Amino acid sequence: KESAAAKFERQHMDPSTSSASSSNYCNQMMQSRKMTQDRCKPVNTFVHESLADVQAVCFQKNVACKNGQSNCYQSNSAMHITDCRESGNSKYPNCVYKATQAEKHIIVACEGNPYVPVHFDASV
Repeated sequence: KESAAAKFERQHMDPSTSSASSSNYCNQMMQSRKMTQDRCKPVNTFVHESLADVQAVCFQKNVACKNGQSNCYQSNSAMHITDCRESGNSKYPNCVYKATQAEKHIIVACEGNPYVPVHFDASV
Protein backbone atom coordinates (compact mmCIF):
# COMPACT_ATOMS: atom_id res chain seq x y z
CA LYS A 1 0.00 0.00 0.00
CA GLU A 2 1.16 3.51 -0.79
CA SER A 3 2.51 5.30 2.30
CA ALA A 4 1.09 8.68 3.32
CA ALA A 5 4.44 10.31 2.53
CA ALA A 6 4.56 8.70 -0.93
CA LYS A 7 0.97 9.77 -1.57
CA PHE A 8 1.88 13.36 -0.67
CA GLU A 9 4.74 13.26 -3.18
CA ARG A 10 2.52 11.81 -5.90
CA GLN A 11 -0.28 14.30 -5.34
CA HIS A 12 1.65 17.48 -4.58
CA MET A 13 5.29 17.45 -5.69
CA ASP A 14 6.44 18.67 -9.10
CA PRO A 15 10.00 19.95 -8.67
CA SER A 16 10.86 19.42 -12.34
CA THR A 17 9.00 22.54 -13.47
CA SER A 18 9.06 26.01 -11.93
CA SER A 19 5.44 26.63 -12.89
CA ALA A 20 2.57 25.16 -14.87
CA SER A 21 4.10 24.73 -18.29
CA SER A 22 0.90 25.00 -20.31
CA SER A 23 -2.83 25.56 -20.07
CA ASN A 24 -3.12 21.79 -20.23
CA TYR A 25 -0.82 21.28 -17.22
CA CYS A 26 -3.54 20.45 -14.69
CA ASN A 27 -5.42 18.11 -17.00
CA GLN A 28 -2.24 16.16 -17.74
CA MET A 29 -0.88 16.17 -14.19
CA MET A 30 -4.14 15.26 -12.45
CA GLN A 31 -4.47 12.32 -14.81
CA SER A 32 -0.85 11.13 -14.73
CA ARG A 33 -0.73 11.41 -10.92
CA LYS A 34 -3.90 9.28 -10.69
CA MET A 35 -6.29 11.84 -9.19
CA THR A 36 -8.99 11.26 -11.78
CA GLN A 37 -9.27 7.47 -11.54
CA ASP A 38 -12.55 6.93 -9.71
CA ARG A 39 -13.68 10.57 -9.52
CA CYS A 40 -12.39 14.02 -10.40
CA LYS A 41 -10.52 15.35 -7.35
CA PRO A 42 -12.04 18.87 -7.12
CA VAL A 43 -8.96 20.83 -6.03
CA ASN A 44 -5.27 19.97 -5.84
CA THR A 45 -2.06 21.95 -5.36
CA PHE A 46 1.29 21.13 -6.95
CA VAL A 47 4.46 22.53 -5.40
CA HIS A 48 7.32 23.44 -7.75
CA GLU A 49 10.15 23.23 -5.23
CA SER A 50 12.64 20.52 -4.29
CA LEU A 51 11.42 17.69 -2.09
CA ALA A 52 14.08 18.63 0.48
CA ASP A 53 12.74 22.20 0.67
CA VAL A 54 9.18 20.97 1.16
CA GLN A 55 10.20 18.35 3.73
CA ALA A 56 12.05 21.09 5.64
CA VAL A 57 8.71 22.86 6.23
CA CYS A 58 8.00 20.20 8.90
CA PHE A 59 10.60 21.98 11.05
CA GLN A 60 9.42 25.53 10.39
CA LYS A 61 6.47 27.49 11.83
CA ASN A 62 4.03 25.27 13.77
CA VAL A 63 0.40 26.26 13.07
CA ALA A 64 -3.01 24.70 13.62
CA CYS A 65 -4.41 22.59 10.79
CA LYS A 66 -7.84 23.32 9.29
CA ASN A 67 -9.20 20.26 11.11
CA GLY A 68 -7.90 21.53 14.46
CA GLN A 69 -4.92 19.18 14.74
CA SER A 70 -1.63 20.71 15.81
CA ASN A 71 0.82 18.97 13.44
CA CYS A 72 0.74 21.55 10.64
CA TYR A 73 3.64 23.74 9.60
CA GLN A 74 3.86 26.89 7.50
CA SER A 75 6.83 27.50 5.22
CA ASN A 76 9.12 30.39 6.15
CA SER A 77 9.35 31.47 2.54
CA ALA A 78 6.92 31.68 -0.36
CA MET A 79 7.00 28.77 -2.78
CA HIS A 80 6.02 28.37 -6.43
CA ILE A 81 2.72 26.50 -6.58
CA THR A 82 0.01 25.67 -9.08
CA ASP A 83 -3.58 25.25 -7.92
CA CYS A 84 -5.63 22.92 -10.10
CA ARG A 85 -9.35 23.45 -9.74
CA GLU A 86 -12.08 21.51 -11.49
CA SER A 87 -13.85 23.70 -14.02
CA GLY A 88 -17.59 23.97 -14.58
CA ASN A 89 -17.72 21.77 -17.68
CA SER A 90 -15.81 18.93 -16.03
CA LYS A 91 -17.63 15.63 -15.69
CA TYR A 92 -16.08 12.29 -14.72
CA PRO A 93 -14.41 10.52 -16.50
CA ASN A 94 -13.58 13.64 -18.56
CA CYS A 95 -12.09 15.70 -15.76
CA VAL A 96 -11.23 19.27 -16.79
CA TYR A 97 -9.08 21.60 -14.69
CA LYS A 98 -8.08 25.22 -14.61
CA ALA A 99 -4.58 26.18 -13.42
CA THR A 100 -3.77 29.13 -11.19
CA GLN A 101 -0.12 29.89 -10.53
CA ALA A 102 1.02 31.64 -7.39
CA GLU A 103 3.89 32.22 -5.01
CA LYS A 104 2.57 31.52 -1.53
CA HIS A 105 3.56 30.06 1.79
CA ILE A 106 2.42 26.46 2.07
CA ILE A 107 0.96 24.71 5.11
CA VAL A 108 1.49 20.97 5.39
CA ALA A 109 0.70 18.35 8.01
CA CYS A 110 3.65 16.19 9.04
CA GLU A 111 3.98 12.86 10.81
CA GLY A 112 6.13 9.76 11.11
CA ASN A 113 9.79 9.00 11.56
CA PRO A 114 11.40 10.55 9.57
CA TYR A 115 9.03 13.48 10.15
CA VAL A 116 7.71 14.28 6.66
CA PRO A 117 4.71 15.94 4.96
CA VAL A 118 1.67 13.67 4.62
CA HIS A 119 -1.07 16.22 3.83
CA PHE A 120 -1.30 19.54 2.01
CA ASP A 121 -3.45 21.77 4.21
CA ALA A 122 -3.44 25.24 2.64
CA SER A 123 -1.47 28.02 1.01
CA VAL A 124 -1.39 31.56 2.40
